[in-house]
Order: sequence, then structure tokens, then C-alpha cells
Amino acid sequence: MIVRYCMPNAGAHIVGRGVLLACLFGAPSFADEPPQQQSSRTRAVISAAEKSPAGFLTHRVQSPRQTGETTIRVLLPDRLNIEVRHPVIYVLPVEAKDGARFGDGLLEIKKLDLHNRYEAIFVAPSFSDLPWYADHPTDARIRQESYFVQTVVPFIEQTYPVLAERKGRLLLGFSKSGWGAWSLLLRRPAIFGRAAAWDAPLMMQHIGKFGNRPIFGTEQTFAAYRMTDLLRLRAAALRAVKPGPPGRLILIDRGNFQADHQQMRQLLRELKIPHKYHDGPHRRHNWHSGWVPIAVALLLPGKHGAP
Repeated sequence: MIVRYCMPNAGAHIVGRGVLLACLFGAPSFADEPPQQQSSRTRAVISAAEKSPAGFLTHRVQSPRQTGETTIRVLLPDRLNIEVRHPVIYVLPVEAKDGARFGDGLLEIKKLDLHNRYEAIFVAPSFSDLPWYADHPTDARIRQESYFVQTVVPFIEQTYPVLAERKGRLLLGFSKSGWGAWSLLLRRPAIFGRAAAWDAPLMMQHIGKFGNRPIFGTEQTFAAYRMTDLLRLRAAALRAVKPGPPGRLILIDRGNFQADHQQMRQLLRELKIPHKYHDGPHRRHNWHSGWVPIAVALLLPGKHGAP
């Protein structure tokens, strides 16, 4: 089961200081995928939200697709209009659990007041293992892509007043999570609208780097997520941008992986894939070095971020 908050349009009501009445609903399916049967092996239990000292709503998750408890943190606009469907930016982590060696993306967004400036909802899930946004071929407890797509995203869309369609689902990340943002969009292009990556190893060709082997498991599994292969596979579809403007992939320089980004930019040009590129000064490899507001602005170019 999925424990969720009911919005007023589902017949519930808001109580207390923005705390929503909890209830149970079935998970929706996405237009490009067959309905998923939720068995006891894949069913997640998600708690009602607790408000953190930082002002986030935090849900605790027990999922068979993760090796331990995870969380989903949500940052809402201060004046949330529940009659409006808001775009969601998923702030993808680069560390396992609640690691903060590279800072905290949700804290950076709140500090910059981006949730109010863009009237958007920001969501930061966690993962029990190092996040590479892949499904392990044999270990059912390391199913990161499935966990995110089949548990986190449906829960948010059942619980909060979000734009539950492709143009409202946006991905933001750097390093491992920059890789994850692009791979999620390229593997699920009918689900996600835009993905922004900064300082990510986008040209990685083989398993074994940056602690990714325990997540991908095999070279064959890694090949299904290899960015260069995914781009060649999706090139024609990404070139066919009608309806809507081009630029679903966002590439932001500069950082430790500048060589990867330059090679990736060249590949995008060769494949004639529309994209948005932003150059800049060299920045430190963390959430707080100044790249986040640039990425958010590119993900949400209009007032409500309609692609």
C-alpha cells in the first residue's frame, strides 16, 4: 500500500498548519507503460509527513526495492494554491541515505527562495545505496530506477497538487545524479519533460567507476544505461520536438567533468539533438557553488515552467 495525503479535490481537507489528512489510494500508471501490478514484493509503505526544522515535509518509506528506510522530502511554495497544478522538480541526490558531504540541494533551493519564485514544488528522495538510478539485475533490493519511477513519482502525484504529466516532471542533478537525471529522461522520455545535469560523468563507457559496480552489477546492465548509447537510440525522437520547444536536455558547465561535458556537447551536435547549454566559471563540486539557480531557470523558463 501507499500511504498518502489527500488533497481537497480528492474529498479530504487540510487541517492544522498545512498538514493534510492521510488516506489510501492506488498508484496511477504512466501513459507509455503497462499498468504495474503491486504485489507484496513491490509494495511500499509511506508515512504521513513530518515537518522538519528546515520547513520540509518528510515522508518515511519502507520499500522492498531499497535495502533500508528512505525518505521523500518535499518543499512547497509558502502560499500553495491547491487549485493550481504545479510543476515538480525532482532534486536527485548524489549520496546514499542522508549524506551531506556535497551539501543539500533542497536547502540550497529554499535558501534561494526558488520554490516561491517559480511557484514550483521541489522533491528530494533518498536512496539506501549509492544512487546511480539503475536497477540491479539480480538484487531486488537495489532497484533504484523502479523505486523512483514506480514509487516516488506516483506518490507525489497522488499526494500534492502537481502537474501530473510529462511537462510537469523535471529532473535536476549533478555528478551521479546528473547522470541519473539524463538517464531517467532518456530511458523514460514519455514520463519526464526536461533534465538538467551539471558536472556529471556523462561520457562514462564501462562499469567500475565512482562506486557504481554494486548498483549496475554487470557490464550488460550498465550498457542499458550508457549515456552515449541512449542518445543514439533516442536521437530521432528528441529531434521531433513538436509540439513544444526544443531543449529537453540541459547541459551546464564547468566543473570536474568539463571534458565529459565538452565531448557530450559535441555528440549532441553530431546527432542534431536539440539541447540547452550554459557555460560558466569553474565551480566547486557541490550543491552550493552557484549552478542550481541556473539549472532551475532553464528547467522552468516560463512562470509555471511549461515546456
